[in-house]
Amino acid sequence: MESDIFALTRGTAPLLVSVPHAGVHIPSALERRMTPAALQRADVDWHLPQLYGFVRSLGATLLTANYARHVIDLNRPPQDESLYPGQDVTGLLPMDTFRKEPLYLPGEEPDDAERDERRERYWRPYHDALRSELDRLRSRHEHVVLWDAHSICSVLPRFFEGRLTDLNLGTADGRACAPALQAAVEAQMAAQGEYSHVSNGRFKGGWITRHYGQPSRGVHALQLEMCQCTYMDETSPFAYRTDLAARVQPLLQRMLAAVMEARP
Repeated sequence: MESDIFALTRGTAPLLVSVPHAGVHIPSALERRMTPAALQRADVDWHLPQLYGFVRSLGATLLTANYARHVIDLNRPPQDESLYPGQDVTGLLPMDTFRKEPLYLPGEEPDDAERDERRERYWRPYHDALRSELDRLRSRHEHVVLWDAHSICSVLPRFFEGRLTDLNLGTADGRACAPALQAAVEAQMAAQGEYSHVSNGRFKGGWITRHYGQPSRGVHALQLEMCQCTYMDETSPFAYRTDLAARVQPLLQRMLAAVMEARP
């Protein structure tokens, strides 16, 4: 299923992979108001649909965003409450890059009315599709897994000290999924020695994980935030590295297979 807001490939397995930050499109009228730093799109979760392309062979549903997070952040609550109170974060309608560079030229910043319009134009359809697909899968299966896929530059002093752990699993401190599912993924991470890993560390899961993860209702949500250096170049032009991707993809496959096989 195609939309200008998202791309959707439907599967029948009890797994939905959401990729809300991989979009690169920015409307031309908006591009003209943005700074060169914004137009680099350095904060995009580059190439994740390609990295996770194998999930189709698992029978999974894949939902990916088309628009860049500079347009609207699909992993923030609609009223823009902070997910990490007291920490420096970017919001529903970001005003700066991860490196604190302004996104907008002077005098071109959006107002509250524009924020509300973008929320309805870009944010709402993605979440309507996400909810609809979870309901479809839930009607077929007793339990379904929502895997929220993310990646980030491994060194960003604004958000964390030093180099970030390679694989950052977030389950809202265990509230978004059953313990057995989290343990199944952790066992796969622990069984290998190439990538560092942590659960519910700096990244505990964004709004998608926290909102949709309702284990008591049969929906289990997990977020994986990966260092981009595990599969791509972290500097412009942000090239996909097939050599690196080929090393991490088997681990991702084992993690997803394990979480689907686990019993709550």
